Amino acid sequence: MSQSESQEAPPQPPKAPGLLRSSGVVGVMTMLSRVLGLVRDMVIARYFGAGAGADAFFVAFKIPNFLRRLFAEGAFSQAFVPVLSSYREQGDITEVRRLVNAVAGSLGLVLLAVTVVAMAGSPVLTAVFAPGFTDDAVKFGLASDMLRITFPYLLLISLTAFAGAILNSYDRFAVPAFTPVILNLSMISAAIFMTPLMDEPVMALAWGVFIAGALQLFFQLPFLMRLGLMPRPRVDYRHEGVRRILKLMAPALFGVSVSQINLLLDTVLASFLQTGSVSWLYYSDRLSELPLGVFGIAIGTVILPNLSRKHASQSRDEFAATVDWAVRAVLLIGLPAAVALVLLAEPLIATLFHYGEVTDRDVAMSAQSLRAYSLGLLAFMLIKVLAPGFFAREDTKTPVKIGVIAMVANMVFNLALILPLAHAGLALATSLSAWLNAFLLWRGLAKEGAWKAQSGAARFLLQLAIANGVLAVVILLLNEPVSTWLAYGGMERALEMAVLVVAGVAAYFLALALVGVRVRHFRRR
Repeated sequence: MSQSESQEAPPQPPKAPGLLRSSGVVGVMTMLSRVLGLVRDMVIARYFGAGAGADAFFVAFKIPNFLRRLFAEGAFSQAFVPVLSSYREQGDITEVRRLVNAVAGSLGLVLLAVTVVAMAGSPVLTAVFAPGFTDDAVKFGLASDMLRITFPYLLLISLTAFAGAILNSYDRFAVPAFTPVILNLSMISAAIFMTPLMDEPVMALAWGVFIAGALQLFFQLPFLMRLGLMPRPRVDYRHEGVRRILKLMAPALFGVSVSQINLLLDTVLASFLQTGSVSWLYYSDRLSELPLGVFGIAIGTVILPNLSRKHASQSRDEFAATVDWAVRAVLLIGLPAAVALVLLAEPLIATLFHYGEVTDRDVAMSAQSLRAYSLGLLAFMLIKVLAPGFFAREDTKTPVKIGVIAMVANMVFNLALILPLAHAGLALATSLSAWLNAFLLWRGLAKEGAWKAQSGAARFLLQLAIANGVLAVVILLLNEPVSTWLAYGGMERALEMAVLVVAGVAAYFLALALVGVRVRHFRRR
């Protein structure tokens, strides 16, 4: 698309790339990022294990990362993309530029102020988000010091998300999807090359996060320039578009990010448990987020601007059909991913993290929470594709009500499960509340006619059940006992896991083909 074409919106929505193709592009880029993320975590595990330093860093990293997901990729993106899409539909590129400039200036000023205050009050933030650390002077001091370095990441990555939202709205999905790769490369490099230079080695990771934030932002700017939408920041809270975004953002903070709030609550409670609990939850969460990020977030990212355009053009049937397409796509990938994670918890943890400072006990404990998270994986993915069905219609009140219900339920589950199951109870509570969240979102869309089951739904569910049964049988037949995995060397684990993955994927998709599922069934513009 030429520069002039990209700057002028036609009267009708342009013919966008197929949803399957766009989701595939985002999925491939996200897969690269997540694989490098696992490599990053393997490096961190080798250098720092699950001790006090690792616990402190994970808290210092999780605070700005949580706020990034909550505000930047959560509430802000869900509010900004529909408003930007409506401006684009009006066909006036000048107004689009004014909106971009006003949002850049207004968002940047708020983020700068929050960053300065947070850096000055890092001990207070650490005490709030990890109160269990206050009894351990070493962990508390490390976490507070590293938070001063990592918190500016929120400012940088939020502006990066702003740039990515613009690119996604113009169907430039690949660049924003590739950007997280830079974070992983930066942290890997910091762990390997900066650790020997630090008096406190784990501080290298904090500097890696800060450097990554700057690199990610500057990476996207040339692509905005090619679109003719390079922001010229202007603080203007009276701009009609900015006011609409702020109005949508307030309730969206809960509606789209409840799962992130629940994960953070897990960290708060885990800080009171035995040393290593925060790290066990982190490693298991990272593994469960691989399919979530590659498929759930990819599909949600692609359908939001698509749904926003359909809502603007009042295509109700197409809107409902697109939501159903997203749900089916999530079921197709989410179910086998959950089955595999439950059956291969110890082998996966051992293959990726059982090196250096990570012990056999760390593997066993991380596997417990991984299984608990896996039970909610499908719900996490469904939330990512159901929530856009509300936000694309600029309805943020319904998701916030659902979000509050789910968050309260998560706390009840936490208190009920933490004593008998410790850190695994926290993970299970998060999964249970995610299912409640997903169910209520689905029911709301169905009642409003924003989702309608398309023909062949019952047959599709039966086909999925058969294919997943085949997958489970293949894994159980080929898998080795846990003791064998722990005794293997790194290369042996990698080869055995490769055999299991290839055999499982082949069996699953062969079974799908035999029962009649075809790629053409998922092609949709």
